Amino acid sequence: MFKEKKIALLISGGSINKEYITDYLKDKTFFMTVAIDGGLEAADEMGIMPTHIVGDYDTVSDTVLAKYASNPGVQIVKLNPEKDFTDTQSAFNLVMDNGCTDVIIIGGTGTRLDHTIANIQTLQMFLGRCNAVIINENNRIRLIDKKTVIKRDEAFGKYVSFLPLTEKVTGLTLKGFKYELNDYEFNLRETFSLGVSNELADDVAYADMKDGILIMIESCD
Repeated sequence: MFKEKKIALLISGGSINKEYITDYLKDKTFFMTVAIDGGLEAADEMGIMPTHIVGDYDTVSDTVLAKYASNPGVQIVKLNPEKDFTDTQSAFNLVMDNGCTDVIIIGGTGTRLDHTIANIQTLQMFLGRCNAVIINENNRIRLIDKKTVIKRDEAFGKYVSFLPLTEKVTGLTLKGFKYELNDYEFNLRETFSLGVSNELADDVAYADMKDGILIMIESCD
């Protein structure tokens, strides 16, 4: 029996191209929609009704927050400003606790590079538990630690980059790409940039590895 899909949308407080994201989301439905602190401002502007709002509310206006706080269909999760986790990680915990199988994150990248890097690293929480991607108008970002198939008709863009997240990624095999690898070892000291700007050569390609975690970035610019 197939597991029922429960897709969550997370709206974080980073940069959001509202025209692109509105078009990207127009035919999608979600089990949960979580606005994360300042991400509520973007959700409000795009007319997206959250089911949950998470944050310490230091980057969202009191006026916008009050608009949703009185709605009984919206659950408010108030975090202590002095906390051990980012607001986004707390939202990750929330969707995992609710059994979501897929997570789409918008606003997970932006001018705050510390938050962008933290959000990519935090994707590790989802490995082996559900499918999670960070989306913006130029990139689709996910982590992989096992065989992953990429189909040309489902690809996000022309380029596919593979960057090691862990110190080593061993036994890496890339097939169906312009630049193929066989049983290769990435490491953060010497060979970390070899996987940048690869391209699909076949209609179906795959990446496989023995150990480690890769950041896979599909880019269309």
